[in-house]
Amino acid sequence: MSDRSWASSPGVRKSMQANTGRDTAPELALRRAVHALGLRYYVNRRPIKSVRRTADLLFPRVRVAVFLDGCFWHGCPQHHTVAKTNAAFWAEKVATNRRRDLDTNERLIQAGWTVVRVWEHEPAAQAAARIAATVSSARAASPPD
Repeated sequence: MSDRSWASSPGVRKSMQANTGRDTAPELALRRAVHALGLRYYVNRRPIKSVRRTADLLFPRVRVAVFLDGCFWHGCPQHHTVAKTNAAFWAEKVATNRRRDLDTNERLIQAGWTVVRVWEHEPAAQAAARIAATVSSARAASPPD
């Protein structure tokens, strides 16, 4: 481990490297709940090909992009905890993520997309119902194919 590592110890480094970028337990639960409502979607796709932002669930025909945000990584107002070590590094990391989330929302909205943000602590069935309502509204508002 180099002297300038983001990890405060080898154990922390190993733990953080084990975090996956997709197919987390909250993502799988949300996908199952949305699928159970009869909705079909794409997983981990860019809504706008030229913009390096990936939605967790994507409904391209009705232009709905769903992002499932982790409480720690995205600064959940209810559950975010302040890191005990390397606090400044992690605070900036979360602040950067939040700025990117806002930028993503703005870019997608300007391109005609509807953005749904779900916190990882939100019950999957509740989030799925919110997503289904958003997709239904988008379908009603869009002209038939």
